[in-house]
Amino acid sequence: MEERPRNSDRPARPSSGRPSSRPSSSSSGRPSSGRPSSRPSSERPSSSSSRPQSREERPARGGRSDRAGATRQVSQGREVSDPRGFRPAPQERDQSRIRPRIFEPDIPEDVTGEELEKSVRAELLSLSAENAKVVARHMVCVNLYMDVDPELSHKHAVAAAHHAGRLAVVRETAGYAAYRAGHYEIALKELRASNRISGDVSMWPVMADCERGLGNPLKALNLAGSDEVKRLAKPEEIEMRIVASGARRDLGEFDAAVVTLQCRELKNENEEWALRLRYAYADALDAAGRKDEAREWFGKCADLDPDELTDALERSQS
Repeated sequence: MEERPRNSDRPARPSSGRPSSRPSSSSSGRPSSGRPSSRPSSERPSSSSSRPQSREERPARGGRSDRAGATRQVSQGREVSDPRGFRPAPQERDQSRIRPRIFEPDIPEDVTGEELEKSVRAELLSLSAENAKVVARHMVCVNLYMDVDPELSHKHAVAAAHHAGRLAVVRETAGYAAYRAGHYEIALKELRASNRISGDVSMWPVMADCERGLGNPLKALNLAGSDEVKRLAKPEEIEMRIVASGARRDLGEFDAAVVTLQCRELKNENEEWALRLRYAYADALDAAGRKDEAREWFGKCADLDPDELTDALERSQS
């Protein structure tokens, strides 16, 4: 928002042209006689005071040379008059407008930035060529270290957002990286910024889970019940159900957590999200004390998990 100018920045009102006061006079109304209070001395001035001064003896222009802080030689101003020289005093800067310095992690030399998807690189075209390359390389490193070193991945994301903070895709990437590193407050801030810029609501489930991570299950449920959820694609809708169920468990509402996940999508066996949904449902049943039903659904979950990415098979037999 553009700031309104301060009063001191407004132009001064023009004067009326009238004198500020009338000429002063004596109390009697008569003008002063102009006579001197005493007669001039009869002594003649000495010859030294009457002869004109040479150029070297004259005071420097701009005032007397014997006043405090004055100097005859302008070139000596730095050393003699003012330790800062004749430079103008520095103006105070608004600290909120100064970009803080950040730590930028090293980028491997073999990372060029071309590894990014074309759609992502296209969103960086609004940046200068040099800046776009730096941002792209940092974003490649975010994906590179995502699973092996989440904290380093987060630092690369922070650096990318520092260089391109007005791009939604960069702020979204920074939000997800912070989320994986467990920095939920930072993740929430970045994802909110991305949503304000683009209007995309696909990150809504992650934002709700960030609220859970910050100990705010009610705020997570508010996000789960917002109108934006109606705009979610099916995978994000399922994720939001899982997050809302977890928020119910945070509040000690274990039966409500089970009900939250009871949907027709539990019968789905083909989509990628089917495994996560079934596992979350079985886990909610187990937390609610419904052990037999939990083992049954862990078994159904194991049917979708031949590579044993989860411990569903083990829990179905316990």
